[in-house]
Amino acid sequence: MLIPVVLAAALMNAAMVAASAVSTIVIADDLSPALAGLPNTAGVLGTAAGAMAVGRWTARLGRAHALRTGYGVGVAGGALTVLAAVGAPVALLFVGMFLLGVGNAASLLSRYAAADVVPPSRRAWAMSTVIWASTAGAAGGPFLMAPSQSLARGFGLPELAGPFLLALAAVFCALVASSYIQVAHSTDDAVPEPRSGSGLPVLLAAGVMVVGQLVMVGVMTAVPVHAHHQGAGLGVLGLMLSAHTLGMFALSPLTGWLIDRSGPRPVMVGGLVLLLASAVLVTQSGPAFTPALFLLGYGWNLCYLSGSAALVTADLESKVESSIWTVSALATAASPWLFTLGGFPVLAVISAILAVPLLVLVLRRSVQTIAVR
Repeated sequence: MLIPVVLAAALMNAAMVAASAVSTIVIADDLSPALAGLPNTAGVLGTAAGAMAVGRWTARLGRAHALRTGYGVGVAGGALTVLAAVGAPVALLFVGMFLLGVGNAASLLSRYAAADVVPPSRRAWAMSTVIWASTAGAAGGPFLMAPSQSLARGFGLPELAGPFLLALAAVFCALVASSYIQVAHSTDDAVPEPRSGSGLPVLLAAGVMVVGQLVMVGVMTAVPVHAHHQGAGLGVLGLMLSAHTLGMFALSPLTGWLIDRSGPRPVMVGGLVLLLASAVLVTQSGPAFTPALFLLGYGWNLCYLSGSAALVTADLESKVESSIWTVSALATAASPWLFTLGGFPVLAVISAILAVPLLVLVLRRSVQTIAVR
């Protein structure tokens, strides 16, 4: 049954978006704007470590128990971020974001749990359904940040504690929803072998996923700091984040249909082109800024799903996911520093340096389509 998988993933997305955005503001105010990306770096590293951990737990306990364990770790992380927001040592914020990242890894890998509960012919549809349904949590969560401020104020807590309380409640509900996930763990499926001995199609697919993550994270980590310096409140920031997360998730069924119809290669090309275009558009602070964040999100979606569809073996699920988030930790940490040096134009140039060579490679080589287990 897809409903518990979908609900847990949506709630975890809401928790991660709220905590990630506000943690940058907390550190920018308490320490330095140049260090504002460090909490998100902890979250990214937690996601990377969590992806490997969930992979090991899946092998030992089965996928359903592995997902529940990941969400449970996320609950502990949410509690620590609340403590940091109400006056505990700021170091707890970094630890809490790391543990929330483990829960985020469970959410990301839950798309494979969805693929396990449907016939093989519908696995890609099931994966895109989970990502699409996450829109409600990822896009709706930011709209609750401003009301959560008022709630925290009513309890006599600092205003910025509100979004962290929201994140804690959301990840706890994700844990409850995950208790209803029932996925049979099986190791009987034969592992398909790649037709090319070089493994280059796999490297291209992984490369597209990594670059998509790097560009998206690099730009989006700077957005809350940019909005804060422009005097925008959490309501405006929430609108920006919602537009971006809608792009990341809302059009997933369309992406799945495109992959099924044309294969992953054309979709990869489209994703890389959108990433480049949106990175240029965000250098304009006018009306094009928020739509550019939507396009950035959809460029990531195209890269992420097309790369997932081109994985050669199911054994790569957690390894590729971990690699994506390990490498993107660099972008999360470096983004605020680069932003202070030259703003979004510097980030756009770096995005082009990363994406253009890969775009040329994808245009020149076909990527083998393998049914994702």
